[in-house]
Amino acid sequence: MSDQRLPRAEPPRAPLTNVFIDHSREALRARFAAEGISPHWAEQVFSWIYRRGVYDLSAMEDLPQDLRERLAGSWSFRTLETKEVQRSVDGTRKLLLSCWDGEVVEAVLIPEARRTTLCVSTQVGCALACSFCATGALGFTRNLSAGEIVDQVLCAGESLEPGETLTNVVFMGMGEPLLNLPAVHEAIRVMTDQRGLALAPRRITVSTSGVIPKIRPLLEIGSINLAVSLHATTDEVRDHLVPLNKRYSLQALMSALRAEERLSRKRPVFFEYTLIEGVNDSLEDARRLPELLKGIPSKLNLIPMNPHSASDYRPPTTEVCDAFAAEVHAAGVRVMLRKNRGRDISAACGQLARRSGAAQPGASLARSGAASR
Repeated sequence: MSDQRLPRAEPPRAPLTNVFIDHSREALRARFAAEGISPHWAEQVFSWIYRRGVYDLSAMEDLPQDLRERLAGSWSFRTLETKEVQRSVDGTRKLLLSCWDGEVVEAVLIPEARRTTLCVSTQVGCALACSFCATGALGFTRNLSAGEIVDQVLCAGESLEPGETLTNVVFMGMGEPLLNLPAVHEAIRVMTDQRGLALAPRRITVSTSGVIPKIRPLLEIGSINLAVSLHATTDEVRDHLVPLNKRYSLQALMSALRAEERLSRKRPVFFEYTLIEGVNDSLEDARRLPELLKGIPSKLNLIPMNPHSASDYRPPTTEVCDAFAAEVHAAGVRVMLRKNRGRDISAACGQLARRSGAAQPGASLARSGAASR
C-alpha cells in the first residue's frame, strides 16, 4: 500500500460563492439568463469545464473580457480538495477529499479489466445508522451539494493512471442518496449530459436502503440503475441491521418495487446482501430470498461483510458464502458472490468512515438475540 499526495490548482471557496459545477447545463443557462447574461455563454463555460478540463476563466478565450472579469468576482469552479490517495494491494484507490468547511468525504476508484468504477458519496456521514456499516456509526453531518458530488468524479479523473478511463459511477459511498435526491439528480444530469461528463445512464447506479417515497422519482430521472441494500430476509433481523426498516418494512419495500413498471429484466433491481456470520447467512435465509424477490426483476449481489472497528460483526467462512450462493442460484435467482476490493485500506463496502478511529465498536446483533438462526 502506498500514499500519494496531489497538488491542488484552486482551493475550495466558501459556500455562498456560486459554483459552476453545482449546475447542470440547463440550470447554468437559467442562472446566466437571470443575471442578464446570454445563455450562450453558459454553454461556452460548460464546454470549457467538461470538454476541455479548464477551470480558469482567464483561459476561456472565446468569452468577452468583461464577462470573464464579472464572473471571476462571484463564481468558482471546484468544491473539493484531494488530500490523499491511498492504494490497495488489489489496485483499488481511496480518495480522501476535503470540503470547503473542513469536512471530509471519501470516494473509491475500482479498476477492473473491462471497466473502471468510481464509488461516490452523497452525504457527510449518514443518518441511517446501519449496524454493520462504519459510515453509519459516524452519524449525519450534512448533505453534499451537486457540485461536491460531481467534483468527486473530477478528482477521480485527475488520479487516473495512463490507459485508465472512468466508465461507471455508483452512488454507494457515504450517505443515503435518496435522502439527498435533488443534489443527486442535478449531479446525474451533469454526468449524463453529452456536453458534460458524457456517461451513459446505464453506467450509473444509485443505491438506497429503501426510502420508498423517493424510489419512483429516482427512476423517473432516466434509465439509470437502482440498487437496494437488502441484507436480511425477515423484518426482525433487518430492523437491527437497517433501522430504516422500522419505517419501511420488507413487505412495503418489496410491494413498492413490484409495482414499478419501469423495472424489467433488462433494467433489474440490483439487490445488495451483506453476509454476516451468524446473523443472516443461514441456508434458511438463502431459501427465503427467492420468495422475497419473487415478481421483481432482479440480480442479487452477495457481499461478505467487511470488518471494521465500528462493529464486531464478522464475515462467514468461504464455505458458508459459497453454500449460500449455491442455494439461491438453485432457486433460479441471478446471483453474484462479490470479491472484496480495497479492504486493506478500509475502502471496501461498509468501511468508509472518513478517518480512522472515528467510530466506536457497536453491539453485535447475534448477541442481541435477534439472529436469524
